Formats: sequence, C-alpha cells, structure tokens
Amino acid sequence: MTIGLTDEDRDLRDSVRSWAARHVTPEVLREAVEAKADTRPAFWGSLAELGVLGLHLPEEVGGAGCGLVELAVVTEELGRSMVPGPFLPTVLTAAVLRDAGRTGELAGLADGSTLAGIALDPGTLRVERGASGTTLSGRSGYVLGGHTADLLLVAAEDAGNRAWVLLRRDGLELEDLPSHDVVRGNSQIVVDGFALAAADVLRIEPQRVTDLAATLFAAEASGIADWCVRTAADYAAVRRQFGRPIGQFQGVKHRAARMLTLAEQARVCAWDAARALTPGAADADEASLAAAVAGATAPEAAFAVAKDCIQILGGIGYTWEHDAHLYLRRAQSLRILLGSTASWRRRVTDLTRRGARRVLGIDLPPEAEQIRTGVRDELAPAVDLGGGERTRYLAEKGYTAPHLPAPWGKGADAVAQLVIAEELRAANLTPHDMIIGNWVVPTLIAHGSPEQQRRFVPPSLRGEIVWCQLFSEPGAGSDLASLTTKATKVDGGWVLQGQKVWTSMARDAHWGICLARTDASVPKHKGLSYFLVDMRSSEGLDIRPLREITGEALFNEIFIDNVFVPDDCLVGEPGDGWKLARTTLANERVSLSHDSSLGSGGEALLELAAGLPGGLDDEQATTLGKVLCDAQTGGLMGLRTTLRSLAGAQPGAESSVAKLLGVEHIQQVWEVAMDWAGPRALLGGQHRRSATQMFLNSQCMSIAGGTTNVQLNIIGERLLGLPRDPEPGK
Repeated sequence: MTIGLTDEDRDLRDSVRSWAARHVTPEVLREAVEAKADTRPAFWGSLAELGVLGLHLPEEVGGAGCGLVELAVVTEELGRSMVPGPFLPTVLTAAVLRDAGRTGELAGLADGSTLAGIALDPGTLRVERGASGTTLSGRSGYVLGGHTADLLLVAAEDAGNRAWVLLRRDGLELEDLPSHDVVRGNSQIVVDGFALAAADVLRIEPQRVTDLAATLFAAEASGIADWCVRTAADYAAVRRQFGRPIGQFQGVKHRAARMLTLAEQARVCAWDAARALTPGAADADEASLAAAVAGATAPEAAFAVAKDCIQILGGIGYTWEHDAHLYLRRAQSLRILLGSTASWRRRVTDLTRRGARRVLGIDLPPEAEQIRTGVRDELAPAVDLGGGERTRYLAEKGYTAPHLPAPWGKGADAVAQLVIAEELRAANLTPHDMIIGNWVVPTLIAHGSPEQQRRFVPPSLRGEIVWCQLFSEPGAGSDLASLTTKATKVDGGWVLQGQKVWTSMARDAHWGICLARTDASVPKHKGLSYFLVDMRSSEGLDIRPLREITGEALFNEIFIDNVFVPDDCLVGEPGDGWKLARTTLANERVSLSHDSSLGSGGEALLELAAGLPGGLDDEQATTLGKVLCDAQTGGLMGLRTTLRSLAGAQPGAESSVAKLLGVEHIQQVWEVAMDWAGPRALLGGQHRRSATQMFLNSQCMSIAGGTTNVQLNIIGERLLGLPRDPEPGK
C-alpha cells in the first residue's frame, strides 16, 4: 500500500523502498541508534541522487517539479524504513521556502549539500523591531534535525503574531539535545539580540507553514503505522502459544485489525492533505482543514499502532535490539512536536464551524463528456413525466441500476456510472431504489433462468415488486451457513420448514429470497439452495413484528410451516445457495457522495453545537473535532475506492475498513448528540430524527449485515493474512 494511487506513485514507492533496502541496512540503522550525536548520513549523497530531496521543487533550482503527493509518497516510505537523518525537516523547510518565494537556498537543499532543521514551537523566541534594526532573542523550541542542520527554520513571536525566521547555523549558539527519537536528534538555539536581515523573516502566511508540517508529519506517521501493522501481523501469524499461532486468538486478531483501520485513516488523511495543499488545488480554508484533519489523525494513529505492535510482539518487542521501540519513539516525537492532538482537533472544529468543507470531487476523463451528452438527451423526456411514468421510463432506459448489463441496465463502467449520477442529480431525477432488490436482481441476472429474469427483473426495476430477505435465523446470524430451515423435495416443487428472523420489510414485500438447506449430508456451505418465496400468497407464513429498542417494529420474525415453493422458484441448482448468496457482478456499482464531506451525522452535530447555550467548551470542541475527523476520513476512503474503480484497479484496504469505521462513527455522533442535549434527551416519546431515537436506532448498525466482531475477523484474516479461527472442536 502507499499514499499514492497511480502507477507512477507505486513505481516511486518501489524505487524508494529498493533504495532503502540497499542503503539503510540493519547495520546502518543500528549504528545510528548507538551514535552519541547525529552526523550527516553517509547515504545522503545517494538519497540526493535519487532525486527525492528536490522532488517538490522547481526544475530551475534542480528539483523535479512534482507535487506534494509525490513528496508524501516518499516521506511515507522513508518513515516505513526508519531512515535516519533529517529528510523530513529538510524537505519541509524547502517546501516552506518555495512557498515564501525564498529561492536562493533551494538548490542546496535539492542537491543534498544543505541540510535543514525546523522548530514548530517558538519557545521564548521573539522578533524585536527597533530603530537600529530587527533582532531575535530567546530560546527556541526543539529544532527537529538540529544536530546536522545548516539552515534552521524557527517559529518566533512577532508583535503577538507567529513569524517564521530562517537562520544559518554559523554564528548561532546551538545546543544539541539527547533525543527521545534516537535516530533523529533535536536541538535548541539561544540568541540575544541576534541581528536579522529583512529577508530572514519569511513572507508567508504563518498557518501555511504549520499546515505543510502537518501534511508531511502525517505522511511519515502513515509509514510508521504501516510498518507496525505489518510487523505485528507477520509475527502473530507464526508465533505459537497454547498450541496455535497467536494470530488465531481473536483478542490478537482484532487488535491487529484495529491497527490496520488506524493505519488506513492515517494514510488517507495524509494523502488528502498533500492533494489539498498543492498550490491551486483548494482554497485556503479548505486546504487548511485537510491539513488539520491529517494533523489530528495520523500522528495519534501511528502512536497507538506502535504501542499495539509492541503489545503483540510481547517480550521481544520490549527489547532494545528490536526496532519496534524506534517506531514508537518516532511516532510519539511526531505527535508531540507537531502540537497536541487535542489542539488539532479543536482546529478542525473551528474551521468547520466557520464554514470550511473539503470538496471530495473527481476530475473525470475526457470521454465522460461524450457519455454525458447522450445521457442528458435520454433523460430530458423524463423531466416532464409524472411519478409512475417517470419511474417506468427511467427503469426501461436502464437508469434504475446503470451498472447492470443491458437490457436491464446500461452496462455502465465506472466513468459512465459517475456521469449518470451527476446528470440524474442535475435533472432532479431519482430512479426507484430497489433496496433488497439491489441484491436480488444481480443474482437473477447472473444465475436465474430466462423465465425468472423476464418475470422478476423488469417489475423489480420499475418498483412493482418489493423484496425482503429470508436469510438470518435465531441460530444463524453472522454464521449464515449454519442455518437450519429445511427444504424437502416434493412433486412440482419444494416444501420449506423453519424460522427466519430480523427480516425487514417482510409485511410489505411481495416476494422474498430464502436460503434453505436441501442437503444435510454435505458440508454446511454446500447444502444450501436459493428460493423465491411469494410473501403475499404462500400459505404457512406467519409474520410477527419484532419490537426494537426504539419502540418501533421494523424487523420481523417469520415462521415457515410447510410453505410450498414451485420448482420454477428455485434459482440455479440445488446446492448453489451459498454461491448465489455471495454473488456480485464483475461490473459493480460505483458511487461518489455529493453530500458534505462530513456526512449527515457530522453536519447534524455541528448544527446542534451551534445551538448550545454558552457555546462549546474545550472538551466539547475537542470531541467534536475527533468526530469530524472520523467523518472526513470515511468520505476519503470512499473517494479512494472510487478512484481505484475509475483506474480499473481492485479495491484497496479502504473499502474493507470503511464499513467498520462508518458504523462506529455514526454511533458516536448520536451518543455525543445525546450528551450535549442533556436531560431533555431523556424524555420519552421523541420523534424519529431526535438525537435520542437516532442513538437507539444506530445500535443495530454494528450488528446488521455482519457484526463488528465478524468484520474484524474478516479484516484480520483477509487483509493481514492471520490464521482463520479453528473449527469447533479442533
């Protein structure tokens, strides 16, 4: 995995990874660990020759003319490899000088002859302006990379404002400090009336410097988190205790899966901040919001993941000889030097309350415009049609599910699907939402008989058939293959006997899809079959509403007592049920949210915050910032998944962790909303969209469609390669 998404980004990653393997061997790293002070790394010239020091700088000063995303790719990879030395402060200083129009030092930074250090905290440094000139006095904050720096970029106070001052090492009193991060040292400068030239106080928006720092710190944090996840998972897959690999124990497996979700959050935030801060990509507040989300999320994620890595490694992870503590030290140093996580979360809150929003858009390829013309022309007649006629027209033209093959859909690829969605929105047209039918129809197209397709697919697309799903049972929820509903072959069909539960829309549905066991003599996944059940006419169906914790009854339990299903309502062959239940077409649905990047829950919480008497206190502002960061990372994961689809690539880890994080985010939104509502949230009889009802309703989200615990198992096993749970009795 890498921050970048393009083939070029992956090639860049591979090039840097290969370089690190050759030049930053375990011996080189350990020499840096044991050194009393940092020195210019022996590999620095080679790193400069690789071209990464000036990757983001203009070609006229020896740079490559690339952007911040490419620099973030490199920073992430060097962080993953724990490359010693001042790469991060050097490229960060170069980025600041470029934006400040200070070009004289850029060539030296690009070719490796000049090293830099940076202090984000002003300490007691202050710029003093008088008749005799401008001077600098005080003690700086910690200068990252100060042991080897030729140039020092330091924050200072200037008449109550933040200023950024560029200094040369010559003539400065520089105190090298023993550093928590043992392969990248910190220093401090002490000055008293140090004379400054006018150009030494940079002409740059102070927040821009901090935002650039947050972006590159986040990129390095992403690399740290990735190494920790991989190291922990690889160890857990082979380390045996109690007769089996420790990664088979759910406590370890779930911890590793949580580590992966945090690492993915760090990655997507760093990627987005690098995109947003590229000159011309976003307005100032939007770019600053992206950087704030990265600063609030990635270093904290890396720190948490590094601690968990040591926990999974156990005793070996606590030794000086293992590299795990180097990653813990680096992650913690980034987190502290950048500024507290709480302060970054409050900045996210402040920016969003002022109206800043991240636009999660996509630039479609040129062929999109040709598609758009045809779609727009075809949709035009629908605008003047009434409700039912409009729905039928859209269905018959393939717009209910454009990703489906013709004649049912339009066989739309990823680009076409996004164009169609944009044009439907622009024309204020909404095709029928089939809900459960969105699962049924693709299955019938892929596996149903021609007669089943003619009978069920067109009316489903038109909204004339409502479907429900008869899968879950009292003893078979997440473990669906354990279901016991039985189907017995009789003349002309099958007789179903059993019980289903948690069936939504059962009282409204015309038809249901039902999994039942047709062969008990084979392994449980192989003895299931897929039936279509007439919910209106079948005798023997007893549908009983289930009252939920909200007080409503949206779910149902269904008792199936000798229900006859004709042969023409068996889909596929007997025993195909498991395969059919898991069907997805190769040309899957692609979507991109056009709502706020903070989601409906985030916006609802902001609206509630605006109405709080007395406003938000610091604790509430910090909490809100965390919720908003989680909301935006969810949107970013969806955006990256869509971009992969447009490029014809397989889904990345983002798509697997998005559901887990999304569910927990929305539950957190409404829990916080209840807290802020105070005692009035405890009144009964509140309307469906109240914070109280939404909190209660959201509790089902971590259960429905596969519980959170099962989702963690899937992430651990499929993405991290951890051993599957043992079969019962083994």
